[in-house]
Amino acid sequence: MNVHPGGRHEAPPGAAQTGTGPGGPLRPFPISDSATAADLVQRMGETAFQARNLGTATRIWDGMLRDEATIFLGLAGAMVPAGMRPLIVYLIENRLIDVIVSTGANLYHDVYESLGFPHSQGDPAGDDLRLANLRVVRFYDVLAPEHEFARGERFCTEFSLTLEQDRPYTTREYFQLLGQALAPVAQEEGILTAAAKHGVPIYCPALGDSVHGLAVAEGRLRTGRRIMFDIIGDVLEMTHLSLTASKTAVIYVGGGTPKNYIQQCGVAGYLFGRQRPGHSYGIQITMDQPQWGGLSGCTFEEAMSWRKISPDAQFITLYAEATIALPLIVSALAEGSRHAIAARKPPLLDWEWEKAGVRK
Repeated sequence: MNVHPGGRHEAPPGAAQTGTGPGGPLRPFPISDSATAADLVQRMGETAFQARNLGTATRIWDGMLRDEATIFLGLAGAMVPAGMRPLIVYLIENRLIDVIVSTGANLYHDVYESLGFPHSQGDPAGDDLRLANLRVVRFYDVLAPEHEFARGERFCTEFSLTLEQDRPYTTREYFQLLGQALAPVAQEEGILTAAAKHGVPIYCPALGDSVHGLAVAEGRLRTGRRIMFDIIGDVLEMTHLSLTASKTAVIYVGGGTPKNYIQQCGVAGYLFGRQRPGHSYGIQITMDQPQWGGLSGCTFEEAMSWRKISPDAQFITLYAEATIALPLIVSALAEGSRHAIAARKPPLLDWEWEKAGVRK
């Protein structure tokens, strides 16, 4: 507050007089021995910097749930090896998300863990040559033995050999069928099994860039069976999902291919001779910066120039490591937005673009 010579207090430009929302007064963070996750995130949202952005992200996600929005989740980074699989399963089972676009790596680690093979904590400064000799692979401070990795890969290979050769599969079909095949033998509920059970489509635009691609390749070399993927069908399905939604919302964990795949479906309606205003809500959790020109650091403001984000969209970029931010946000939503979650009716998902007719 500014204090005038006469003793009168005046708020600085841009500050609200009352309230705790955008532009409200900053409230120093109080410590309590009984604060819940929702309390913690709300109090963080009343402070500044990325703590404030974390609170804003939680509020925007709550808005997605209360609105008639179809929620797309872009999942990049080693989230499953880092322990986030049950969190993503919660999002699926409680329909805090409706469509997933993921790296193939996360979807392979999901198979690996669902089969009962654990990841272990390791030393990021450990002896990597010793790990190589022991056939143990490292993801920063996470370890996994190669022999168990190979068993998970073999499961994927044998599954791929059950598929038909006379037609291509979209990645949505492939992962739905894989989730169904995995369910009877899974030791724990995973992303693929939960998505297959609850009707949440999963797309993987870079399937070949993962153990899933290697598994299918091994099956072809061993048997000669040519399993084909319809990646353009994926593009058309994603675009049709976006076009037929009343509103769309996006949540990006990291960036990379999943992020752009979701971004582009917000503007690709011209393929069907139609257009929509772009995504209506956006949350991005990233450590990447925009000034290097990479997609992972691209801001929502930049995406507006491509018309991928609606001019009146609610969005926030949270610059934080996702394994810190996601548990806080989702725990706060599970508590503070439980009524909205319970009342939410999942949107009807229409990926059947063929029914829309071919544009002449």
